[in-house]
Amino acid sequence: MTSSHPWCKVAYWEGRDRVGRQYPVCTPSLNIMGDIPHGEGLSLASLAAHTHTSPSDQVKRTREKIGLGMMLYQEEECVWVYNRADVPLFITSPTLDGGLHLRSHYKVHKLPPGHVLPIFDYNKARLYQKMPLHPNLLHEGPIDHNAVCVSFAKGWGPNYHRQDITECPCWLEILLVPAR
Repeated sequence: MTSSHPWCKVAYWEGRDRVGRQYPVCTPSLNIMGDIPHGEGLSLASLAAHTHTSPSDQVKRTREKIGLGMMLYQEEECVWVYNRADVPLFITSPTLDGGLHLRSHYKVHKLPPGHVLPIFDYNKARLYQKMPLHPNLLHEGPIDHNAVCVSFAKGWGPNYHRQDITECPCWLEILLVPAR
């Protein structure tokens, strides 16, 4: 079933640089692939082809590893990711971590190849939006409580040498239509 209104938009990043346009998703699922399109879906290489800069060697190597990539799909009150790649995905989401309102404290979840994870729960999001923001958390800057970040092959955070997702060579920002 296809809607004329997107339920999310996908933004592709290489490090700190956004690549291409935001891709609106109106169908219940979307395949996101690396360099070579494998059926219907979004090829990161095709998005990158419309930029004026050439990717770094690290970005090229990572994109080659993405292969079949991932399937993003919305089902009832959840958004799911199925890892179709041969490398792990690393994911942060405001609804995976019990309603923390501090982006830097979101846990990075590793999703091995062939596994599925519910990355966003609309019911939890509605509940968390009603929770007051603790004053100590105001210094964190603007936080989109309807955004999920996914990195291909490279993790980040306190357990990795990359401290921030913007240090990862290839990653996605999934901007969900707000839970109301």
